[in-house]
Amino acid sequence: MKIGLTMFATDKAINPVELAVEAEARGFASLWLPEHTHIPASRATPFPGGIDLPERYYRSMDTPTVLAACASVTKTIELGAGIWLAAQHEPIAAAKAWATLDVLSNGRARFGIGYGWNVEEMNHHNVEYKTRRAQSREHVLAMKALWADEKASYSGDFVNFSESFSWPKPVNGDIPTYIGGGAGPKMFGHVAEYGDGWIPIGGAGIRQALPDLHEAWAAAGRDGTPEVIPFGTMPNAGKMEMYAELGCAEVVLNVEPHDRDSVLAQLDGYAEFLH
Repeated sequence: MKIGLTMFATDKAINPVELAVEAEARGFASLWLPEHTHIPASRATPFPGGIDLPERYYRSMDTPTVLAACASVTKTIELGAGIWLAAQHEPIAAAKAWATLDVLSNGRARFGIGYGWNVEEMNHHNVEYKTRRAQSREHVLAMKALWADEKASYSGDFVNFSESFSWPKPVNGDIPTYIGGGAGPKMFGHVAEYGDGWIPIGGAGIRQALPDLHEAWAAAGRDGTPEVIPFGTMPNAGKMEMYAELGCAEVVLNVEPHDRDSVLAQLDGYAEFLH
């Protein structure tokens, strides 16, 4: 079972490029960055965490840009979005950005997407809350067509373009795609249709959800089994043993976005789980 890290990259925390170097040096398998394009000042949508919205949400950096910088100074660590709000990004430009990252990193990009919770944020991108899942789906499917096909086209409710050339292409023809969010028929239907796995935020309830996920995967005619990656986990020995027992491909541990010394101390504390 691989061990990865996730942290909000902000202008007040450790430089994420340095974080990538230090994480790779310690043997962590991956670094995942969340995103918000912006936070509307109205703050009308309650934060799902139940408390005031932490400042890190206001200050998050652009994920593909940061990961490209990380790729330039690392060799092995995988570099992912976790999560990236797919509905809020124009898919033709997004496909090029992510394929470029994958090529520059020699195939190390990983694409973790989510549907979003901030109604005002998505509205600024002309995304309606009730259709955000459907729009996310079309954006990702359109991106995958641009990655896979020499001449790609897409026709849907939200995305339409005629046959077009788009390069570069991902190193392996696609970028591993994971969907974050709570368990349920809609979630697992999307994972089975266009994902490679599920990234449950926090990791709670995985044991109970796995049969439904595997059933949806089989019903979609997919071979093998989906990857399950507990995400943003605060680890302890018992929890990590349970994830290994359940066959989780990887666990991604939460890193608080603090100064360099504090973050490196947290990484050193997590290092015990690498062995």
